[in-house]
Amino acid sequence: MSAVSTPHVTPTPARRDAEATKAAILKAARHLLARHAHADITLKAVADRAGVSPPLILKYFGNKDTLFARVMSFETDADALLAAPLDGLGPHMVRHMLLSQSEQGADPLLRIVFAPLHGEQGDILRANFRTQVTDRLTARLTGPDAGLRAELAVATLLGLGVMYGIARGTEVRATAIDALVDRYAPTVQAYLSP
Repeated sequence: MSAVSTPHVTPTPARRDAEATKAAILKAARHLLARHAHADITLKAVADRAGVSPPLILKYFGNKDTLFARVMSFETDADALLAAPLDGLGPHMVRHMLLSQSEQGADPLLRIVFAPLHGEQGDILRANFRTQVTDRLTARLTGPDAGLRAELAVATLLGLGVMYGIARGTEVRATAIDALVDRYAPTVQAYLSP
């Protein structure tokens, strides 16, 4: 009795998930924006970093300006960063920032640090940061000096973000996130409470 052979079937390549692809493109653009002047960043460089073709970026975002308008917006990041009741917002903000960096390789706020590299686009980045992050936080605070306290809370958070994600402090990065939250969040929360 002879064995019956089955024809070799080539599996169909999995379609790229459109949302995952868009997220990869945005992450690549953020990475480049944090290291290069806006004018020096090409769609090819973004595509190479994201592992896609430049025409795919055009398909999803239309052009470089539209892509970077999304990258320069803090709206979605601010939604997640500020998504906690005020009495627990400090720990939430610290945890969210650290988890974003450690698990997703992205930070919800740090691109503001690079605004001086970007000329006119840096002005857009600063204006977006002000209205989408600090002004939204200010509106949630009660008591005196709400605007100042919001800016100080965000500045404190940025300091930890710089040490963790840019300076890559060895002790900070070797410490468990829960321990960092326990140590650092009370300082952030102190600015949030009147």
